[in-house]
Amino acid sequence: MPNHSKMSLESTPEGNKFNLTTAELREMAKKLRRHVITMIATAGSGHPGGSLSAADIITALYFKVLRHNPQDPQWPNRDRFILSKGHAAPILYAALAETGYFPMVELATLRKLNSHLQGHADRKFTPGVEMSSGSLGMGLSFAIGVALAARLDSKAYRTYVLLSDGECEEGQTWEAALSAAHFKLDNLTAIVDYNGIQLSGWVRDIMNLEPFIQKWQAFGWYTIDIDGHDFDQILSAYQEAEKIKGKPAVIVAHTIKGKGVSFMENNVAFHGKAPTREEAERALKELE
Repeated sequence: MPNHSKMSLESTPEGNKFNLTTAELREMAKKLRRHVITMIATAGSGHPGGSLSAADIITALYFKVLRHNPQDPQWPNRDRFILSKGHAAPILYAALAETGYFPMVELATLRKLNSHLQGHADRKFTPGVEMSSGSLGMGLSFAIGVALAARLDSKAYRTYVLLSDGECEEGQTWEAALSAAHFKLDNLTAIVDYNGIQLSGWVRDIMNLEPFIQKWQAFGWYTIDIDGHDFDQILSAYQEAEKIKGKPAVIVAHTIKGKGVSFMENNVAFHGKAPTREEAERALKELE
């Protein structure tokens, strides 16, 4: 497993789990954000805003919470992570590379012909990717199938799925929410990256989701409301969700689109626009 001599890896009877301290998680999240900027700038296309907003959520998962084995991506007892907001693939790829699923040099091939790293996550091409994504609104339904499979197979793994707030405008998301509660899937945790911005503007102006927490509660979910950039709150939420019995849990993570780069923060223009070389240099300096 390359480039991880200083990274704590805890081996348990249930499998391998990276075990970074909170301070190390903050530094890793900054490192993943730098990868995102470099990858997208090199490719000349991609979605920086939603990748940066989800960086802390994904860092906590891959470097503290998930039981997974980069040397055996299909290990049957691994926890599953489903990226429903597939356009945020760069932040997932950065985490997979840093944990050893594929060589770091491959990050420079984002969106290139014959690359393992497609513009949207594709399980046929990339080790560690659980679901091919692109069309929004499908990830929660897929995650429910995975969670039900764990129950049918008497497996102890947990399933986590990351949704965007914009895709919570999709009817399929709420059909899935009904199903998860109906089947009492307490081995399922959904996380909503609630950064408030979608492709063409603010979510509140395009299709207001509020009262958002109350909607999930009405659909039978246990809800946890957090600052999605505070690692203490993020880790506490994952621990709390794991203890809930008899119903699925959803973590509503309030985040900032483009977090970590001043001119990208809360800027709708950077939902799906690559930074120029000059902008990338400025962004990387801010992320030092």
